Amino acid sequence: MKPAAKSYCAKKEDFPLGSREWFLVDADGKSLGRMACKIADVLRGKNKPSFTPHVDSGAFVIVINADKVALSGKKLDQKFYYRHSGYLGHLRSTSAREMMKKKPDEVIRKAVKGMLPHNRLSEKLIVKLKIYSGKEHPHAAQSPAALEL
Repeated sequence: MKPAAKSYCAKKEDFPLGSREWFLVDADGKSLGRMACKIADVLRGKNKPSFTPHVDSGAFVIVINADKVALSGKKLDQKFYYRHSGYLGHLRSTSAREMMKKKPDEVIRKAVKGMLPHNRLSEKLIVKLKIYSGKEHPHAAQSPAALEL
């Protein structure tokens, strides 16, 4: 009788940080939710056949033109971002329109972070996301490939 084939389980050592791929996403006119979902999959490594849920096997992602991302419907006025200081009555809310004016990169970062697993691995994954408001980015030396959404 033949022994059963063993399934492959990736290890942390199989994916050193220096050998990761780099992808470039142009957010100009792209839907926020659809773009964030695709970015989260690439950060986790779900686009690779060697995906393992508990291992960081994903790539680096650079997002440019973050200030031109599209929010559908009335989300600019009806979507709110909340933060709390820990003191009674200190819940602060900011609309998506205000957030896009002040920190457009945080809108994308919060959307992607919400689509990552809520555990210790997500902190390691979100570090690999680089977001810039303009068209220029300092990662040209890594020669990122364009990521189609």
